[in-house]
Amino acid sequence: MLDILSAAASAGGNAPPAWISWLPILGMIVIFWFLIIRPQMRQQKEHRAKIAAMKKGDMVVTAGGLVGKIIKVDDHYAELELGQGVRVKAVKSTIGDIIPPGGTAPAND
Repeated sequence: MLDILSAAASAGGNAPPAWISWLPILGMIVIFWFLIIRPQMRQQKEHRAKIAAMKKGDMVVTAGGLVGKIIKVDDHYAELELGQGVRVKAVKSTIGDIIPPGGTAPAND
C-alpha cells in the first residue's frame, strides 16, 4: 500500500505545469493573427484610405463589377456615370477599386 502512494506522489511531482497545456492553443492564436487577421485588417485600412481619397473624375469599379466615372462624392455616397446620360448613386463602401488613369498596362509588356 505504501508503494502505491509513493508511486502516485512521485508521478504527480513529475507532471508538467498546467500552463504548458495552453501553449498549443496560444500558438494557434498567434498563427491565425499573423496569417489571417492582421493582413485582412491591413487590406481594410488600405481600402478605407482609397475610398476616402476618391475625387470627381476618377474611374472606379464597384463591388458588383460596374465601371464608372465619379461625378459627385459626399460623405456616404458617390454618384457614378456609367455611360452617356446614365447616372447611378452608389454607397462609397461598395466601391471596389479605383482605376488608375490610362487603365492597366498591356498584358504583353
